[in-house]
Amino acid sequence: MKRIQRVTGTVVGSAVGDALGAPFEFGPRGAFSTRFPVPGDGVSAGGAGEMCGGGGWDPGEATDDTQMAVLVAESLLQRGGLDLPDIFGCFQRWAASDPKDIGLQTEDVLTNGMAWDMAAAIHFQVNLRAAGNGSLMRASTSAVHLAGAGRAATMDAARRIAALTHGDRAAWEGTAIFHELVRLTLEGEDALGALPEILDLVDPDHRPRYATVLDPGWDPDRATEFNGAVWPCLGSAVWALRTTTSFESAVRAAVDLGGDTDTVAAVTGGLAGARYGLDAIPARWTAPLHVPLPGSGGRVLLLPDLVDLARRLGG
Repeated sequence: MKRIQRVTGTVVGSAVGDALGAPFEFGPRGAFSTRFPVPGDGVSAGGAGEMCGGGGWDPGEATDDTQMAVLVAESLLQRGGLDLPDIFGCFQRWAASDPKDIGLQTEDVLTNGMAWDMAAAIHFQVNLRAAGNGSLMRASTSAVHLAGAGRAATMDAARRIAALTHGDRAAWEGTAIFHELVRLTLEGEDALGALPEILDLVDPDHRPRYATVLDPGWDPDRATEFNGAVWPCLGSAVWALRTTTSFESAVRAAVDLGGDTDTVAAVTGGLAGARYGLDAIPARWTAPLHVPLPGSGGRVLLLPDLVDLARRLGG
């Protein structure tokens, strides 16, 4: 498979997972397969099919997960590399434009009036909780763009971008692992087989929890925290990839876990898109896909826009 297939698959796959999972967020396990037991159910009859919308989302509409990933991507491209103050400013302008959804912690960090290099740290010092999956959810674009820099550089950049909104190092480490999994997969390597050596590079204080959820014997039934936390979210995505054999089955499995379905499916979609490539993503899922960008004058990205963005990131 050509690398560009994996690159575009990562970005589009994450957006697809996000939009597919959004209507099922905070719902019970199995809700997706109960409603759509047969893949493609409802499409041939003219219905919206699995990209059903609901919960305030239009069919195929991506959430803040993908919106923030696009903001990161556009900053990386426009600034010619990693410019943390610029990314933070993009996040702030987006947060001020009344997006349909934004995480409570992320909103507080972006609107508390503090400088880019202090806002998340101060939030963590005050609240002592900042290990949500909000930095992991937006990492597909940065993972693609920074993959060429190599293992140490991409993992370091992941931590630095995560730290803009999440003061807990647990969030940094999960995002760094995701970056490295994508990097290896884009090169056609066995990313899951490399997890032991990736874990060796994780901060020792956080390595045990990631070693637990990324172990081949772990499954989401053994999670001790809600999958809105960063480590069970990443663990669930890796489990979905490890226990299925296609992009479609991996993302379906992720959404069927319930809970924070848009983000778990976005992370799964990014990993599965890197493994299986753009052509493996069902057209019935990509056709209605769209990414509104609040604060950008009504701009909405469609599939061709996301493919072009991914190509520029991974070129």
